[in-house]
Amino acid sequence: MTSDRGHFRTREVPDKQVFGLQRAKRIAINLFLGFHILAIACWCVPLDLPLLPWSRQLVRPYFLWTGLFQSWNTFAPTPWPTNSYVEAIIVYKDGSTQTWSFPRMEQLSLTESLFKERYRKFSENLQNDENDALWPDVARRIARLNSSPSKPAKTIILVQNWSFIVPRADGSYRPGPWNQHVLYGYGVKPGDLE
Repeated sequence: MTSDRGHFRTREVPDKQVFGLQRAKRIAINLFLGFHILAIACWCVPLDLPLLPWSRQLVRPYFLWTGLFQSWNTFAPTPWPTNSYVEAIIVYKDGSTQTWSFPRMEQLSLTESLFKERYRKFSENLQNDENDALWPDVARRIARLNSSPSKPAKTIILVQNWSFIVPRADGSYRPGPWNQHVLYGYGVKPGDLE
């Protein structure tokens, strides 16, 4: 708008500029959608075609940062052959111990499991040795959640529990015995509890 002795008149934007802005928006939205559709398809296809590993490595940092990554190995081509979960053994300065576990979907109601499904995914990823850089941070977080000024945590031990799912001759499955493996031990420092 411009002023002309107390009168206001609107300055009109040329139609070419409006059309150009609308066109640029459409192109940007289409590029955004096209990239995500193609990237998610390349990430999720449970095949090992020649270019898929390369494209997965290309989009991996972005997918991890945004949380768009998905692991389809639960379903295909071969379902996971184990039940597993992670728990922590907390050793306090007074010598007492406590076991702490991430929420487990089979122990929650349907409503609770919908809201806490991310813990299952996190716990599955936590068990992979390639994600061992997460272990100290997880141990510190568990120490903070389970400490008080009168009862501070001294040591956190992350333990992986797993049971193989064994196929029977008739095609059904039975659970195998439970096994344990220590993933990580962490000595809690005073600054970790702040």
